Amino acid sequence: MAAKATTTTETRLHIEDSKFRYTLYQMGRSKGLYLLMAPFFILFTIFTFIPVILSLPMGFTNFNMVQFPQWVGLDNFYALFLEDEVFLKAVQNTLVFAIVTGPISYILCFLLAWLINEMPGALKTIFTFIFYAPTLAGNIYTTWQLIFSGDTYGIANAYLINLGILHGARQWLTDANYIFGVVIVVQLWMSLGAGFLALRAGLQGIPRDRYEAAAVEGVKNRMQELLMVTVPAMGPQMLFAAVMQIVSSFTAGDVGRFLTAFPSTDYAAHTIMTHAFDYGSIRYEMGYASAICFVLFAVMLLANWGIKKILGRYLD
Repeated sequence: MAAKATTTTETRLHIEDSKFRYTLYQMGRSKGLYLLMAPFFILFTIFTFIPVILSLPMGFTNFNMVQFPQWVGLDNFYALFLEDEVFLKAVQNTLVFAIVTGPISYILCFLLAWLINEMPGALKTIFTFIFYAPTLAGNIYTTWQLIFSGDTYGIANAYLINLGILHGARQWLTDANYIFGVVIVVQLWMSLGAGFLALRAGLQGIPRDRYEAAAVEGVKNRMQELLMVTVPAMGPQMLFAAVMQIVSSFTAGDVGRFLTAFPSTDYAAHTIMTHAFDYGSIRYEMGYASAICFVLFAVMLLANWGIKKILGRYLD
């Protein structure tokens, strides 16, 4: 038995060594492409990868950007969960925000990508651009502030008053009863980003012979095609889109910060990312802000793990 186990281990090591050598060989053949990607990788490493790695140990320090970091252990995390009531409010808002916007935006991305894929060639391009354009827009918050202006001339107020639904103006962006709902609406409008494009590409990449084979096997309508052919064939794209929606839902902070006051009334639109921005970019308490970001990273990692478990059966 020991000899058999040794042989199995040696075989596995040989296979892993062969894969490593093959990878190096392929990288050598494509060195020109890696050279072209080098500027991006260098900037990504310096300004994204290294700061993310350093944020973990920094979360255990007291660092104000002027003095050398002082080790405080778990004090930042104790303060977060036991003393910082605003952080607990931000956690609650973030979880509700992610639970509402994440699944809805994911379903919208998939359904719109599927419907667009059923259109003629020219219309596919036009409607893909129309739905993706909001993510490219720069100063979109000014438009939404006009729509939800608190006077009677605001677009939403004027329209609802003319219909008789409202009898007076609503303070959409300053009343805590409405702020969170408005932020959710704007976030959903902006949610058709990279995940939407990945789903569009995945739908276009499914060969037609799969649908023909499914028809022979007894698939009779488009809904059956969707559930039995399309979804199983798009495992990687669906997983990527799900991860992107999770990231955008949990890291949403700009919408509430730019659309409403900062901080928002009764912290109605305050999220974990907004809390991190407050301590990192305004108060310059970088150790505390790093602790906040680490908690957010852990929650996102757990959510991504759950999504991978759910969609894992569709991956090859």
